[in-house]
Amino acid sequence: MKKKTQLIHGGIFGDEKTGAVSVPIFQVSTYKQYGPGNHTGYEYSRTGNPTRHALEEMIKELESGERGFAFASGMAAMTAVLMLFKSGDHVLMTDDVYGGSFRLITKVMNRFDIQVTFVDTSNLANIEKEIKDNTKALFIETPTNPLLKITDIEGAAKIAKANNLLTVVDNTFSTPYWQNPITLGADIVVHSATKYIGGHSDVVAGLVVVNDEKLGEDLHFVQNSTGGVLGPQDSWLLMRGIKTLGLRMEETEKNTHAIVDFLQEHKNVTNVFYPGIESHANHEIAKKQARGFGGMVSFDVGSAEKAADVLSKVQYFTLAESLGAVESLISIPALMTHASIPAERRAELGITDGLIRISVGIEDSEDLIEDLKNALK
Repeated sequence: MKKKTQLIHGGIFGDEKTGAVSVPIFQVSTYKQYGPGNHTGYEYSRTGNPTRHALEEMIKELESGERGFAFASGMAAMTAVLMLFKSGDHVLMTDDVYGGSFRLITKVMNRFDIQVTFVDTSNLANIEKEIKDNTKALFIETPTNPLLKITDIEGAAKIAKANNLLTVVDNTFSTPYWQNPITLGADIVVHSATKYIGGHSDVVAGLVVVNDEKLGEDLHFVQNSTGGVLGPQDSWLLMRGIKTLGLRMEETEKNTHAIVDFLQEHKNVTNVFYPGIESHANHEIAKKQARGFGGMVSFDVGSAEKAADVLSKVQYFTLAESLGAVESLISIPALMTHASIPAERRAELGITDGLIRISVGIEDSEDLIEDLKNALK
């Protein structure tokens, strides 16, 4: 089954009892039992809900995994994955990681003595030398947020397996339409489904897919025990968004290439970060492991003052947190998505005060380019 067809017909299609072509919203907390423990497979909606289950089956198939899970947010999903580990365990994590992930592991999970070392995983040689006796996992974000750094998933997973580590990949930017980390050797895939998978700025959610049943059992135990599950209404919204994921990703990619060409030629732009550029570090790896380069672009205008000036002039790019929606969004990572990362750490990573991040939407590319042209004057 091709990807676009799978987005429509994958998972659980419709409802057999009524003939509905859309999975119903089961707005229910508990379920009738025909005797103690004798039920239809559902007993309490924290443990399992038919609408959420349909979404979890869909993402499982899209990521070629063994089991899928839906959470109340991307950070809830990431937290549940980290709860697979115990006090004293050590994990390696991509250095240029989303600010929320950095905050979670350095300010919350550290309270439970989950240790972390940040590594530039775009260079595989950096990974092995940071592995310790208590290292249990390698967390990769690729492409990264906001510098779009690329890690060779297959190569990193081989290193992890040789050292008995789990490989976890944040696949938010690429989505399962463009990239499938489990087929490249990853054990766990995480999504902030708020972004491209939902696609319409109307739902907050997180998704996880694992590659074997034992991991599935362990993660379901965490999900059920901690209770950060996605509700049926939001599960339904995500399934609706998934149906048009392929169309949206292809249109976004087309717009993005046109915008990147424009930015590269503009005299007031000092640097452009996009995996689809041949000069971008690890461009060939991105080309090999993904079917598309995505709709996220970062570019530097030289200073915080100039960046603020650009943001004050744009009309079609909405100044807002988040990304991956049908409307184009714009932000300054140093002041917004990555403000939780200390300034000195941002400087080390290259997240400058003049760095602007855009999430390209599906508007007409000529309008978007004209908007940026006016803002960059």
